[in-house]
Amino acid sequence: MDPLFDFTGKVVLVTGGSRGLGCQMVKAFAERGADVIVASRKLENCEAVAAECRALGRRALAVAAHVGRWAECDALVERAYAEFGRVDILINNAGMSPPCPSHEMPESLFDSVMNLNYKGPFRLASQIGYRMSQADGGCIINISSTGALMALPGVVPYGGAKAALNAMTVSLSREYAPRVRVNTISAGPFLTDIAEAWDPARRHKQPVALGRPGQPEEIVTAALMLASPASSYTTGALLRVDGGQR
Repeated sequence: MDPLFDFTGKVVLVTGGSRGLGCQMVKAFAERGADVIVASRKLENCEAVAAECRALGRRALAVAAHVGRWAECDALVERAYAEFGRVDILINNAGMSPPCPSHEMPESLFDSVMNLNYKGPFRLASQIGYRMSQADGGCIINISSTGALMALPGVVPYGGAKAALNAMTVSLSREYAPRVRVNTISAGPFLTDIAEAWDPARRHKQPVALGRPGQPEEIVTAALMLASPASSYTTGALLRVDGGQR
């Protein structure tokens, strides 16, 4: 095991961990020694990923949770601490960006987008971050989007929620310092489930420097780097993993 990326004995909680980028990150940490908590709305999907991690000899807890709801965030935190006694690394990955013209967006959809992309991550980061700060410290990684950094018509509330997530990262990195590091990964276009709704041409070509969308596994090294104890002087940072988005 490379000592820079040895997570043996660490406990990692990943929301939206049953598919896409979240699933890749769960498995990457488990492969490097971590015990994992896989959270998503569908328990059977979480269990499938957890089973893969158990096959590696890791402890793995699957939890059904809608992290856009504070009560379910709190229940997730309690389950995690009851099972493992701590969380060393939290990855706020769950999110959604349903397209809708701004002038037609119903309040319920606006609230759903804000809740899942910002309200829930705030609750989890604040509750777990505080516990980390009172114990042995830890690391929080918020998965944001280039939609917070560029014009993104048709999904304006999503861009706004991710921009709020970016601001939250910087503020919490100060609030819970020095024991807790908080960073953002700003993800570009990736071939996750969301890409199934794209025009077929977009699944092969993107207006980024590398000319293509990312494969889900290409998020892994960014997460490992930010979570590594060797990155102990990196906090409040935004790392773009977007293929060279303009």
